[in-house]
Amino acid sequence: VQLVESGGGSVQAGGSLRLSCAASEYIYWMAWFRQAPGKEREGVAAWRSSSLTVYEDSLKGRFTVSRDNTENTLYLQMNNLRPEDTAMYYCAASSAGSFPGLSEASYHYWGQGTQVTVSS
Repeated sequence: VQLVESGGGSVQAGGSLRLSCAASEYIYWMAWFRQAPGKEREGVAAWRSSSLTVYEDSLKGRFTVSRDNTENTLYLQMNNLRPEDTAMYYCAASSAGSFPGLSEASYHYWGQGTQVTVSS
């Protein structure tokens, strides 16, 4: 499975961006992670179904994950961006037998990342 992210860029604080992740084929579990300079990679949001998504606690209310299964594409709508959201954002996919949530080790496929930079 190949994953290709797009939609990153530079915005001012309070702005919005929508990231996209196109998968080369259908895969059941998909998620977003991010890694800021000098920090470990962390989970952002994971998609299980339209009625079940998982978010890193501090991002709830600002970030929304969605999926278009007809196009094998995962989205991340990011609103009210803050400088601390600056990071490389990665799309990940998993063929695990059960929903892996934001467990990084459970994701087998990774995109190349898209940079998000938020200025104050």
